[in-house]
Amino acid sequence: MPIAPDAAAALRSAVELVNAVEPPATLATVADLDDFFRRHGYTGRHDGTEDERDRVLRLAPRLRALLLADRDDVAPLVNTMLAEVGAVPRLVRHEHEDWHLHAVDDAAPLADRIVAETAMAMVDVVRGDEHSRLAVCADHDCAGVVLDLSRNRSRRYCSTACTNRNAQAAHRARAVGRA
Repeated sequence: MPIAPDAAAALRSAVELVNAVEPPATLATVADLDDFFRRHGYTGRHDGTEDERDRVLRLAPRLRALLLADRDDVAPLVNTMLAEVGAVPRLVRHEHEDWHLHAVDDAAPLADRIVAETAMAMVDVVRGDEHSRLAVCADHDCAGVVLDLSRNRSRRYCSTACTNRNAQAAHRARAVGRA
């Protein structure tokens, strides 16, 4: 069972948020949060305050634990998160997006909507047995989370920076071996 487009979008958002607290930290300003909100296609309430940014950033450790939990440990985490935000899933459609699920009201705080959307996305991951698509970055100096939605499941690094750093290191090692 493939991951639905709205679930994939929620996972990309959650991974970016989790990785935002890793060096170099991102989402440092309200403007960064505004950009995050727009890039990930969030709708509904967005206060645009430091308090909102802080609440969103405080989600990172909890979302990291959810994204990297063993498959059998995900269900209780998802159930708890959905209960905490009072999730009542419903189908909605927006101007540029076909039918998809929302689990909390659009007026709910952004942090609650992120929790609900990530938890709902993890339902797809568990039901489709797609947990291998989530991992820790293969760069030994990085603790970022990797979301691999590629067809051949070959993504190993959380960012282009980690990919490039490791490609350069491999190139240098091969060059030394030839010398």
